[in-house]
Amino acid sequence: MTFSLGIVGAGQFAGAFAKLFDAHPAISEVHVTDVLPERAEALRARLGLAGTYPSFEAMLDGGLDAVAIFTQRWTHGPLVLQALRAGKHVYSAVPMAVTEDEIARIIDAVRETGLTYMMGETSYYNPATVYARKRKAEGAFGRIFYAEGDYVHDMDLGFYEAYQYSGGEDWKRTASYPPMLYPTHSTGGVLGAIGGHAVSVSCIGVPDDRGDGVFDKDVSMFGNDFSNATALFELSTGGSMRINEMRRVGYPSHLRESRFRYFGTDASFEQLATVSVWQDKESVTDVSAELATAATLGADDPALAGVAPALRDAFSSGLAAVHDAGRLPAEFRGLHNGHEGSHHFLVDDFATAVDTGTLPPVNAWEAARYTLPGIVAHESALRGGERLPVPDHGDAPARLSAGSGAEGPHREGPCGEGSEGEGFAGKARR
Repeated sequence: MTFSLGIVGAGQFAGAFAKLFDAHPAISEVHVTDVLPERAEALRARLGLAGTYPSFEAMLDGGLDAVAIFTQRWTHGPLVLQALRAGKHVYSAVPMAVTEDEIARIIDAVRETGLTYMMGETSYYNPATVYARKRKAEGAFGRIFYAEGDYVHDMDLGFYEAYQYSGGEDWKRTASYPPMLYPTHSTGGVLGAIGGHAVSVSCIGVPDDRGDGVFDKDVSMFGNDFSNATALFELSTGGSMRINEMRRVGYPSHLRESRFRYFGTDASFEQLATVSVWQDKESVTDVSAELATAATLGADDPALAGVAPALRDAFSSGLAAVHDAGRLPAEFRGLHNGHEGSHHFLVDDFATAVDTGTLPPVNAWEAARYTLPGIVAHESALRGGERLPVPDHGDAPARLSAGSGAEGPHREGPCGEGSEGEGFAGKARR
């Protein structure tokens, strides 16, 4: 069987994924909608997609099986809920949502409907995360007692242009988005490698001093003036995790936006912008080559025409040696990739989950564990670093059926223990 898909939001990020969705053997046709109809039509025409819809509501009424949501980050929660309640499988860009209530309602809707939900978190497939996940499965770290995740992306390096593109004349109101409400590029690389979840947090926010109307409480639709934030989390595994979300930082984010460190009783792994090392009690091994990626598109490729020059490296970086490229569909060979090789795996894991009725790796329960800690961390920062508890919705169920006790699609447990590489190993190909 194959399924049909509608893309919601025809902006820069959607453009990087539409061709992959259209090429996947499990997806029969791809449609698109946008609040600016000319953007939807331009994307449809450029990639030869099946069609467009005049609105999100029309798309939900149009008989499609699934939707992929690429709208502005604070809109995801309500749109996801609307789509699930309309009977659609949902792929959502990050973050999952921006309030605890939205996250709880999404989990309830997934549990009640039995539909597939996946959050498209790139850092779960980041080469460093993949490498650390494999070394943890081997037991090489010993007990991991501390880990760090940084999302270090300066506003000057492409974000001004991105917010201007999506926000129109009032773009400064939205460019002040609180850093800790977009934590998943940091938390996903830590928890996606070592497992567990946050239990409590203390966070410090750094008020911005640029004075250009961005991160200005009087301008911000979020009432936010934090441009940088650092959070220290207690973990359910007994260790701790430090997360940095930085938007004013002297760092080459075009080389590596997200970076990670994991410390265990037997060994550790550390990553900088261009160097990654594995360390034990006797030696240091440079593993940079295993994690290195190469561009899959030239900087002047027409597919990147709408992307700010400072963001183009991230939108074109391909697979690393540590990735299990053999599990991807043959149709993806030669197609562009992005965000350190994650795009191919994101699309394939969602399509596979819908097609086979299995839970994707970053399912609703896992997505909550990546997103909710940041929401609580931001509240902690607003309270001057007060330590606050982080709620948890538990592990994803091994079986998920539509409705209480009703027959529904069978969902196996998420990828991790006993599987090779990314996502689900050994799945059938058409």
